[in-house]
Amino acid sequence: MYYIGIDIGGTNLKAGLVNERYEITATKKTPLQFESMEQMGEILARMAIELSEENGVPRDQVASVGMGFPGPVDDKQGVVIKTVNIPIRSMPVAEMFHRHWDVPVRLGNDADCAALGEFYHYENKDIESLILVTLGTGIGTGIILNGKIHTGVNGCAGEGGHTVIVYGGEPCSCGRRGCWERYASANALIRQTIAAMDSHKDSAMWGLTGGDLSRVDGRTAFEAMRKGDAAARAVVDQYLEYLACGLANVVNIFQPEVIALGGGVSHERDEDLLAPLQSMVLEMCFGREADRHTKLVKAKLGNDAGIIGAALLGIQ
Repeated sequence: MYYIGIDIGGTNLKAGLVNERYEITATKKTPLQFESMEQMGEILARMAIELSEENGVPRDQVASVGMGFPGPVDDKQGVVIKTVNIPIRSMPVAEMFHRHWDVPVRLGNDADCAALGEFYHYENKDIESLILVTLGTGIGTGIILNGKIHTGVNGCAGEGGHTVIVYGGEPCSCGRRGCWERYASANALIRQTIAAMDSHKDSAMWGLTGGDLSRVDGRTAFEAMRKGDAAARAVVDQYLEYLACGLANVVNIFQPEVIALGGGVSHERDEDLLAPLQSMVLEMCFGREADRHTKLVKAKLGNDAGIIGAALLGIQ
């Protein structure tokens, strides 16, 4: 049997055909363009049908179709409650999809789907809990407990980026102040790097960006730090403290077996990111004297995690 996973992004729809070994065997991509929710439902169904037909997989060999949306969903009712940056509200996706193909349809939040993909691909198949923390525009978290996605009472669980680490701190788009993602997301790191460059005109960070602040990214401070730049070192050290603070909060609440770090920042060298974080988080955590601790690792699947996890919603 096969499973189809569809990852609904802000600009594109990406679908994958996933086999029983949790491997993507074929993919399909299309721009996200629709004028009504009815048309959106038709596009999703057509994409899944074409993916199976174009790859010689009969419809009766597809066990289910799963979809990951950027926002809370009601999987039991087959409804997308709302999405971020996409005009979808109270959309009965399963009902719309079934007008074109009567196959089991499962819905999930995109971060939850990515966490599920990482969970099934983790090297130790005996684990029951994993939390994926993705460092991007914000901080996304997906929670797997007892082998299942934890969605909370209303489908909104897992917004770790909107836990506060600096009371009364920087204003966040969610309406609160001092949220973790305002200090430890990739975008936060970019803002911190630019602020340091403004204060240190002789920093190596200027040379790395050709004097153009628009070229600053999440790698700039790390690269300059490796060149011995003191201002960049200060940026990285402070960033790691913010990141470790939030990770320690996650550990103290859930004590998961694994936290997997994803997103562009996670690709930094282990000695510059993962190793110091492991020491800092352990030092901050309750229960650090215990024999077992949460294992902090890098996520492995990249952009494939959302597709694989959405497909595996059918197994859940």
